[in-house]
Amino acid sequence: MSRLRLGAGLLAGVLASLSVRAQPIPVPTDFLNELWYKNSLVYNLDVDVFKDSDNDGIGDFNGLTQQLDYLKNLGVDVIWLSPFQPTPNKDDGYDVADFYRIDKRLGTERDFQSFMQQASRRNIRVMMDLVINHTSNEHPWFEEARRRKDSPYRSWYVWSKERPKDWNKGMVFPGVQTETWSYDSLAGEYFHHRFYRFQPDLNAQNPAVQTELRNVIRHWLKQGIAGFRLDAVPFFIEIPETGMTNPKHQYEMIPQLRQFVQWHKADAVLLGEINVEPKENKQYFGAEGGGLQMMFNFFANQHLFYAMATGDARPLVKALEATQGIPVTAQWANFLRNHDEIDLGRLSSRDRAEVYKKFGPDTSMQLYDRGIRRRLAPMLQDPKLISLAYSLLFSLPGTPVLRYGEEIGMGDDLTLKERNSVRTPMQWSGARQGGFSGAAKTVRPVISKGAYAYSQVNVARQLQEPNSLLNQIRRFRELRKKYPGIGLGNWSLVDLNSSGLLAIRYEWEGRSLLMVHNLSTNPQEAQLPAELTGRTLTSLLKTTADPVVEVTPYSVRLDGYGYGWFLLSKEKKDTKGEPGSRANK
Repeated sequence: MSRLRLGAGLLAGVLASLSVRAQPIPVPTDFLNELWYKNSLVYNLDVDVFKDSDNDGIGDFNGLTQQLDYLKNLGVDVIWLSPFQPTPNKDDGYDVADFYRIDKRLGTERDFQSFMQQASRRNIRVMMDLVINHTSNEHPWFEEARRRKDSPYRSWYVWSKERPKDWNKGMVFPGVQTETWSYDSLAGEYFHHRFYRFQPDLNAQNPAVQTELRNVIRHWLKQGIAGFRLDAVPFFIEIPETGMTNPKHQYEMIPQLRQFVQWHKADAVLLGEINVEPKENKQYFGAEGGGLQMMFNFFANQHLFYAMATGDARPLVKALEATQGIPVTAQWANFLRNHDEIDLGRLSSRDRAEVYKKFGPDTSMQLYDRGIRRRLAPMLQDPKLISLAYSLLFSLPGTPVLRYGEEIGMGDDLTLKERNSVRTPMQWSGARQGGFSGAAKTVRPVISKGAYAYSQVNVARQLQEPNSLLNQIRRFRELRKKYPGIGLGNWSLVDLNSSGLLAIRYEWEGRSLLMVHNLSTNPQEAQLPAELTGRTLTSLLKTTADPVVEVTPYSVRLDGYGYGWFLLSKEKKDTKGEPGSRANK
């Protein structure tokens, strides 16, 4: 579709009707083309720590291009690039100094264009971070704004002649950051910054700022970008003058931005970084799907870590129920680890303490009074729990998002500052510097000691091991692609009357799936509810690395941290006296 756009309400209605029909019917290709994000695997990476092609110690676009076949074989459909524009690099590129160019450390404009072309040839889309809340204090806009009160750029930022009463409230990085209003001696006024002092907030209420943001979006869409991960959306649309603790928001900006993006590229996607209570989700998705197409499900993620820490799936069940009511065309983005800390701020202090106790007991592992700054593998440790976590990632309602290095179980470096502990260079092989670079010194140290050293954990090694984590994730991706109902179908939670079990049923084009996970360390046996009793459960997990699940026409039994993906037969059978079966054997 080039200029033909389906209204969100119309598309939602058509999809809803398709997904509940008893008999499979063809789904119009145009519909699925615009919903490509619902069944994609999104892979997030920082260019500067992924692959260095010229041995200067810094990853670059040419190095990334060299690894596109690896990503394609992994099953990646979308590469999400962390910021790659010019930057003083005080916050890993999120302090942008020029929204229109490529950071020279990472290559040239031609290198970027070559990468985009090669990704397109492999049918891999590219999304990029769009940092819309703030700029670097070294951005020419801010430098001009602070020099002259009569500069047109002055109103591009948020100023106050007097220090606001809540100047030390609402910090994004508590414990590191001390204020949200700082004095600028050259400007002679206080400027607002939700993040670090060197990241002054843009004034989103200014029409000139909104116009400039659209110019930036138009520029990158012309370069072939397929969508944007919008950074810190609630802070961008808030009105600072209304206070730091409970500010008013300009929600109308979201559908306006969506309309602008889709006018220029019909299937372009907006993915929001929005960590809010479930009752606020509709403000960002839009009542009929006219807002953001995707949002990260931070709420479910936090309760997932609580469930893995305690073995109690019930809070996760409630979190999924709380985030279920979204427009049909909208989609959650699910993740285990991202480039930041594991944010546990939506949990009660008691529940957060339980997660700390299990996964981050040392204060060096904790961050910002709310999170854990560890990678998944060293945090979970138990291979069975790690497998369970990835089975959940690929079978939960939504689109799976994978952070670079997590597919091989990379470790963390807690000697590095704040979130940099989980931003070390990719480990490609057992060669020097993990195959990342031939330089003596790299942009960050490659993990070279301990159980997660590059000599032990690397891509080359795991490609040779059929049951490695890397190959296991590839199989999950293949199953997800084979059964698109996980991303497109209607889903419902199935009550198995066990505190440790999570069961989800999907319906799509006449095909029914059942996903069952045991989040406890103890074996769990559950009676199937009446609507499933007598239905044949055919396991979709076939390898010797998959857990053994005992299935009868009336019950399912899983070992500790066990899980099963099942295809449900359409018809019930007379199963009296029929012996149980052991799936995956």
